Amino acid sequence: MNSIKIRSHNLNVFYGPFQALYDINMDIESNKVTALIGPSGCGKSTFLRSINRLNELIDGVRIEGQIYIDEKPIYARDVDVVALRKKVGMVFQKPSAFPMSIYENVAYGPRIHGIKDRRVLDEIVEKSLKAANLWNEVKDRLKAPATGLSGGQQQRLVIARVLAVNPEVILMDEPASALDPISTAKLEELIAELRCNYTIVIVTHNMQQAARVSDYTGFFLNGRLIEYNRTEELFVNPRDKRTEDYITGRFG
Repeated sequence: MNSIKIRSHNLNVFYGPFQALYDINMDIESNKVTALIGPSGCGKSTFLRSINRLNELIDGVRIEGQIYIDEKPIYARDVDVVALRKKVGMVFQKPSAFPMSIYENVAYGPRIHGIKDRRVLDEIVEKSLKAANLWNEVKDRLKAPATGLSGGQQQRLVIARVLAVNPEVILMDEPASALDPISTAKLEELIAELRCNYTIVIVTHNMQQAARVSDYTGFFLNGRLIEYNRTEELFVNPRDKRTEDYITGRFG
């Protein structure tokens, strides 16, 4: 089995006349956590959103180059974007529980994809909430509004919602930035468990978090991938002076 899940080849992204990414070449391994670090506006989130074609929702965006998932080009003309986004789930910075019950939040995706059988939905909801380490906290109030959950619980609910449609890749855009330290620790534990079954790419401003949760780290600066290596190697022995300056706090 090919251990490379995602391959970016000469990826360039433009927002109108502004170039946000320059020639990004990156191989992301299956069942690993890859962290993307770098100062604000350096292209991390743009690259993340390129992996499930979310950038296309922005007016005036232009994309050159290619991203391959399981060796298949995702920017080919015949790609079903809905199927791609089912395979590549996304967790955003701000926990975004839908204004419906906890149960319906998790069942939402499977319903859209045609699952109507209540027994099957019950199984998916339970399995997804268990996988997101939330089942024990909410199993007695599945009909309660999801918006009543704490921020940390809502973020794990969002992850359960992503898991419910059976993705292969999970993208996380600063998933802990709005959370308190205890909720952040729970989220990091969850990421460590999920890596067994999913390929995870996480954007984080928190370098300690990148060091704790990821197997590989990519350092972005001004739209370019400056350095990409095993996390421990990148933090302990950076090859590029700019990487060293960033992780030691000399800029950024």
